[in-house]
Amino acid sequence: MTLRVVGAGLGRTGTHSLQLALQQLLDGPCYHMIEVFGRPDDLPVWHAAVNGQQPDWNAFFADYVATVDWPACAFWREISAANPDAVILLSTRNSADAWWQSAIKTIFAIGDRPPTGVPEFDAQRAMAHDMFANTFTRGWLDEADAKRAYDAHNAAVRAEVPPDRLVDWRPGDGWAPICAKLGLPVPSEPFPHVNTTDDFRTMLGMEPLS
Repeated sequence: MTLRVVGAGLGRTGTHSLQLALQQLLDGPCYHMIEVFGRPDDLPVWHAAVNGQQPDWNAFFADYVATVDWPACAFWREISAANPDAVILLSTRNSADAWWQSAIKTIFAIGDRPPTGVPEFDAQRAMAHDMFANTFTRGWLDEADAKRAYDAHNAAVRAEVPPDRLVDWRPGDGWAPICAKLGLPVPSEPFPHVNTTDDFRTMLGMEPLS
């Protein structure tokens, strides 16, 4: 199995909804950060990657048809180079501020937690911490630095990916842009909408904000 879609969008840009949508469209599994939580053997592979030792990407994703979200989006160049026929899907929010407000209340809040003494959780936290610092920005908990890194990441994808290979997508865009690029019919059912800020916080045992 080869990847048909490589997600270049950062976390908190509708990536969990995209995971469900792509799995429906492509009839196969899509790799998302949630996969890391359910596949403990993947964690040291990602931790090595964010520290400079990347795996054979085609072998690593042999069972998948698509990727979205962190940690894969940190390596969108390398993964897309290994899958030259794949579509590059850049998911973004309406603004850097909207993205930051979501990220700081969810994924960054988890990454900033102190060690718990639970080996599995602490290993996940350590990988996330190194991933943000080494592949995004060392100032990932600083609003201005994080927003700059977010904008720079998105600008790099748009500059480097040929238009015929790129889907520049926001959550409200739904099925149409993705289906058009993949040459697939638009499903009749609504586009998935999951993993809101409160959904995420509830899943991780954090207090909801609303």
